[in-house]
Amino acid sequence: MAVYNLENEQIRISVDTMGAELRSLRKKATDTEYMWDARPEYWKRISPVLFPIVGSLNNGSYRCDGREYPMSQHGFARDMEFELREQTGDSLRFVLRATEETKERYPFDFELELGYRLCGNDLAVSWKVTNCDDREMYFSIGGHPAFLCPIGGRGVQTDYKLAFDTDHTITSGIIGDGGTLSERTKTFALTDAKMDITADLFDEDALIIEHDQAHEVSLCDPDGVPYLTVRFDAPLFGVWSPAKKNAPFICIEPWYGRCDRETFTGDLSEREYGNKLVPSETFYAEYTITV
Repeated sequence: MAVYNLENEQIRISVDTMGAELRSLRKKATDTEYMWDARPEYWKRISPVLFPIVGSLNNGSYRCDGREYPMSQHGFARDMEFELREQTGDSLRFVLRATEETKERYPFDFELELGYRLCGNDLAVSWKVTNCDDREMYFSIGGHPAFLCPIGGRGVQTDYKLAFDTDHTITSGIIGDGGTLSERTKTFALTDAKMDITADLFDEDALIIEHDQAHEVSLCDPDGVPYLTVRFDAPLFGVWSPAKKNAPFICIEPWYGRCDRETFTGDLSEREYGNKLVPSETFYAEYTITV
């Protein structure tokens, strides 16, 4: 296990080979840290990659080619050691390949590459998934970065707001008791494209915002000024903080996949928002964090 550092004139990052996880994002001019610090009383992670599933499966397993496979929430990549593939003056690339251990839970030969690239105040986080098998491969992938809120000792979390690149209301799916998507939804009014962060906002777990409702989400300080923005092309995203813990961070999570519906009984190939690759094909996506 090793930690790699990268910086330009504006920002500095640290990435751990365990899970290829972003551990720190710091603005150099003010020495401001933006990432959560993984204190276990709230949440022991900082920015895990979600692969080869996003969210939870019905009964903790899925079916593929007539066989049932167990899989814990968000998959296994976040708990595996990645290898440094390349480091340049402005980028880091890490790779994870299928093993006999992964095939017990996910029966495909794959290669997963995570990349980090600096450009001014922007950090681009990329995913590259390659099907190294001789058959079609199905997967989901997503990010789960946790950002400090409040930040810099300014106020309390309920002084802050979420801002979106839309003036419409935001409708969220609701996660049920089993960690899967219920039939209920909740609609949030926006004022000047902003949503209040209330004390009970995450009492029913993550907000699941589907159907391309927004592609830019910002955390705004007590003055209403954005201090961090996440931009993405993903068709859905999550917003999360641990329920009823008053945790000092909020996750903004671009997803290409999500948890099962409570009523889902299909095969891995039939999961909503799932991705398919033919042999030797590659999937690529990225999101950008701006501070």
